[in-house]
Amino acid sequence: MRVFTVDEIAAADLIVDATYQGDRRGGAGDDPLPRLAGVNAGGGFRYRGRLDHLELVALTSNKRDPDWPDSLDRETGIYTYYGDNKTPGRELHDTPRFGNAILQRVFADAEAGREARARVPPILVFSSADVRRDVIFLGLAVPGTIGQSGLEDLVAVWRTRDDRRFQNYRARFTILRAEAISRRWLAGIVAGSPDDAHAPPEWRVWVETGRITPLLAPRTIQYRRRHEQLPSSARGLEIVETIHQFFVDDPHGFESCAAELVRMMIPDVTSLDVTRRSRDGGRDAIGQFRIGSGESAILVDFAIEAKCYGLNHAVGVRDMSRLISRLRHRQFGVLVTTGYVDQQAYREIKDDQHPIVVISASDIAALLVRSGCGTAADVKAWLERSFAATL
Repeated sequence: MRVFTVDEIAAADLIVDATYQGDRRGGAGDDPLPRLAGVNAGGGFRYRGRLDHLELVALTSNKRDPDWPDSLDRETGIYTYYGDNKTPGRELHDTPRFGNAILQRVFADAEAGREARARVPPILVFSSADVRRDVIFLGLAVPGTIGQSGLEDLVAVWRTRDDRRFQNYRARFTILRAEAISRRWLAGIVAGSPDDAHAPPEWRVWVETGRITPLLAPRTIQYRRRHEQLPSSARGLEIVETIHQFFVDDPHGFESCAAELVRMMIPDVTSLDVTRRSRDGGRDAIGQFRIGSGESAILVDFAIEAKCYGLNHAVGVRDMSRLISRLRHRQFGVLVTTGYVDQQAYREIKDDQHPIVVISASDIAALLVRSGCGTAADVKAWLERSFAATL
């Protein structure tokens, strides 16, 4: 990974996944972004210009807010970012740094044609490097994703805190396939005289045509290792352990919960039925997934295998073989586990190209947090409300 020191960043290009160091003095002045991108210090939203004339926007995430988990899917280039209305007591757009107002404006302009797109500022995405105030550059982003409308890419979601309801934005951007951002282009923007001749070609194409060219980065290793399948935070571990303890005396009762988790991950599931306990000794589920829309859509059958295991308990080859043996022609399978999949079993399903989706402990924690269950207490309340009658 390329690392630029604090003395280099003012003249450095922005390179995807490079680290840019700040000062080491121990205060807010250590923030590298003012020198790196010409934006103000502090906060998740940084921008140059006025709200009605934005010149440059920098989005930053410290990755330490479990209730609002900003995330980058490196395989698709889609970056999910949450707005700055994170506590009750304010209207959606009435935030100190005007972050939600900025999101509303840039997504509206992105949908409104060539002249409006030209008003969308370059959006630079950074995340914390987890070392002092150093940052990692994730890429140059544009509002929206391929094949979706702005109504789907910018959504106001409800949350509850201290028994009070409020809204915040969930925004989806696409990181463009621009491996480096020229310092000359950035310097021109900061100086108030941008020269698009130095802009990345992917940015110019998007402004002119609206066509998005995402930065795609397929995994070189198709199976996930153990640590990638388990939550990395204490809160995530508590969430999964809460589910495990809820069903520990009746693991078959976990099947209904697994079905709901599948619905969270795969929104286009049209039907999902949990089988009877007496069948095959368990309560696996079967369902249908819709591909397409309207009269042109087709339905694909799938089967679920659910394992309510402890965090240190692996799904092995035998468990995986059971699911594979139950799949009929043109079906796919979903394995849901509160543990993880053994490396040999995971490797085999990838090497043999079995159509199986794995929802492991880390996926479960992320799904529930995105759905508004950000704490173990929230998850327990959801379990008691939804599944107590099945036990």
